[in-house]
Amino acid sequence: MANKFSDLRAQMSPEAQVAARTKAESLQTSINLQALRKKLHVTQANLAQAMMVQQAAISKMENREDLLISSVMDFVRGLGGTLVLTAVFPDDKKFDLTPEAPKGIGRVVVNAEAVAPQRRAGRETPPRIKRALAKSSA
Repeated sequence: MANKFSDLRAQMSPEAQVAARTKAESLQTSINLQALRKKLHVTQANLAQAMMVQQAAISKMENREDLLISSVMDFVRGLGGTLVLTAVFPDDKKFDLTPEAPKGIGRVVVNAEAVAPQRRAGRETPPRIKRALAKSSA
């Protein structure tokens, strides 16, 4: 017979319970790239093709706890979007932290072709991703 999780947790040391709770909270607050991809009805294989990587790389990226901003930018770009990063402070001050595209002085929004021309050269957004994006905005 299966054990209840609450019974298993009760058997854990207090330190292990705190560590487990902390880990669970960090997973809940992490960027959920998998949910984003699924919301757009895009498979890992389709996204991998758009990003010119193996499907396993997409799976690893979706399951990482700590991601580089450049990795998230590539992921979002592969889905046909643009990542915008803004820091908001209690006194209502806002700062745009979106990385600039190379040679893009004064640009706020990152242009996928300018940032990663070696990946995107001559490639359009795959039709399946275009359809998913159109469906999600409707």
